Amino acid sequence: MHDRSILLVEDNPDDEALTRRALAKNNIQNEILLARDGAEALDWLFGTGAHAGRPAAPELVLLDLKLPKVDGLEVLRRIRANPSTRLLPVVILTSSREEKDVVTGYGLGANSYIRKPVDFGQFVEAVRQLGLYWLVLNEPPPRPDAA
Repeated sequence: MHDRSILLVEDNPDDEALTRRALAKNNIQNEILLARDGAEALDWLFGTGAHAGRPAAPELVLLDLKLPKVDGLEVLRRIRANPSTRLLPVVILTSSREEKDVVTGYGLGANSYIRKPVDFGQFVEAVRQLGLYWLVLNEPPPRPDAA
């Protein structure tokens, strides 16, 4: 159902729209699953709460850090702690310029850390490269449920 989908975890509607426009402009047509806070992202990933019984198996998670309810670093910590999501590619996509966020994000197992550029043209190019690498070139590990 969610084959090769992208879970976008973003609470800012403007950044969500910008990300969707950048994906569309680069002809990245994967289904976008949206979580507006960290708790909803965890519900999507683990099939709990409002998403009970239908866990998402996205190809990629685009994770903001500054989120309501559960912050992005805690979401990443829980993703990496669970055997079913431990190998899921997670790209931190944030406007945070704090060095400690970069260090902590990588320390918790982020696959990549991208600062959202303010310029739309730069953002479109960053999303193009992100899509090309993670959705086309990267060879993902087998899914645990595929064994």
